[in-house]
Amino acid sequence: MPTPANRTPLRVARGTYSNLNSSVADIQEGEICYATDQDKLYVKEGSALVSTQASLPATNAVTDAAQTFTAAQRATITTLTSGATVTPDFATSNNYTLTLDQNLTIANPTNLTAGQSGSIFLVQDGTGSRTAAWGSYWDFVGGTAPTLSTAAGAVDRIDYIVRSATSIHTVFTALYS
Repeated sequence: MPTPANRTPLRVARGTYSNLNSSVADIQEGEICYATDQDKLYVKEGSALVSTQASLPATNAVTDAAQTFTAAQRATITTLTSGATVTPDFATSNNYTLTLDQNLTIANPTNLTAGQSGSIFLVQDGTGSRTAAWGSYWDFVGGTAPTLSTAAGAVDRIDYIVRSATSIHTVFTALYS
């Protein structure tokens, strides 16, 4: 797209918020102002500076404050694809289900973040007797990887919390055998 021939330069007043606010009479209506001490943009509307940043309603969840939820919070259960080696991507979900249709290795996940927790449901297929080996990041209680339930259709659960980039504290529960 060619550059338009008629252009109007954009003026931006800069300074601390208190400096800008004390000289608001000198700022033109609609002029953009940058408060250097707040790293925020303002626009003069009438006789006041109005923030251009969107305000979230108090009922919105935020990531930088402790919150109390007054209704249930739900996470999806993501299906992992069975294969000789299964590598969960912890950036995609917290909870997973995996139907074992062969003996396999659950490798060290990608995208680990300390503090992330969730569950992995391991479901034996119609044949059963499938086994799982585990990558080195999986730290099981007692130091030993569990023996899975082997009945066809059996469901076991692994609960985890990521402790560091190379350590996942893991608890095994045989739900059905």
